[in-house]
Amino acid sequence: MSRRSVQQLSDGDSFDEVYMVVDKQLRANRQGSLFLQVELRDRTGSMSGRMWNATEHQFKSFEAGEFLRIKGKVQLYQGSLQVIFSTFEKVPREAVSMVDFLPQTEKDVGRLFERLRALLKPEHPALKALVEVFLIDDRLMDELSRAPAGIRNHHAYLGGLIEHVVNMLEVADRILPLYPELNRDVLMLGIFLHDIGKVRELSYERVFGYSDEGQLLGHLSIGVEILTEKIAKVPELTGEPFPTELALRLKHMILSHHGTHEFGSPRLPMTPEAIALHHIDNLDAKVHTYVREIRDDRQGSSAWTPYNHSSGRRLFKGLKDGSQPVEE
Repeated sequence: MSRRSVQQLSDGDSFDEVYMVVDKQLRANRQGSLFLQVELRDRTGSMSGRMWNATEHQFKSFEAGEFLRIKGKVQLYQGSLQVIFSTFEKVPREAVSMVDFLPQTEKDVGRLFERLRALLKPEHPALKALVEVFLIDDRLMDELSRAPAGIRNHHAYLGGLIEHVVNMLEVADRILPLYPELNRDVLMLGIFLHDIGKVRELSYERVFGYSDEGQLLGHLSIGVEILTEKIAKVPELTGEPFPTELALRLKHMILSHHGTHEFGSPRLPMTPEAIALHHIDNLDAKVHTYVREIRDDRQGSSAWTPYNHSSGRRLFKGLKDGSQPVEE
């Protein structure tokens, strides 16, 4: 018998199913009574859940990343679906298949990797050797192919990082003829490298989160470290030192690709390739987020999605009055 996925739940549904807990909190209402608030997930999405009149013992009986069989009912609250449940029991990790609970790209990762190889063909000998040093690191390439690009926002699923990188490479490949002043080799390498630090910043074996290294350093610093390690191996292939200016330009692109200090860039973009990288990255991330949020919203009666605190707005899905049919 197939399981009841989060995506299949609708307002008013009763259910008895197993979900992964990715976050839990014990809160008090205005009367001082405790309630349990959790975020439940499977590979199709996530949903908030509440259990009224909870106890501290119940709160401590499971951890984020574990699995609960929950009996409850779905209700619509302030434009979003949530689960109200009265009972739960912990389910052993061995009794579930992780394939059912971790979201993953809908694209073929093998084909994405082959496309990455096809687009990453620099002419400069040192950059060509640098690409080779990266591609022969099977472990790193496996992590690049498996990692999400984030834990909540854009491309937050297994395979999301390579999907994001290849999308950006495709965009750059199409717009580079319009900007002949840009150095193709540098821009394409910068795109490939900009988020490489996420393979060590993020943890994604069970619950998506941050590693200790990720919390302390962040993917920008980790990315520069990885690049520095690989640059040191280039002379083994070329017999010559890696050009200092190229190393600086690539490291600068990693450190500046968030675009502004307020969004975490220790440096502002200061080269044409760096500013191009920033905007291509922002374009792919934002469009992906908007499209996915509209697609995954299940409130078909409204022309708008619920308010999203991350983007600070609701998104317009389109009218359904007959004159402008909108497919959902």
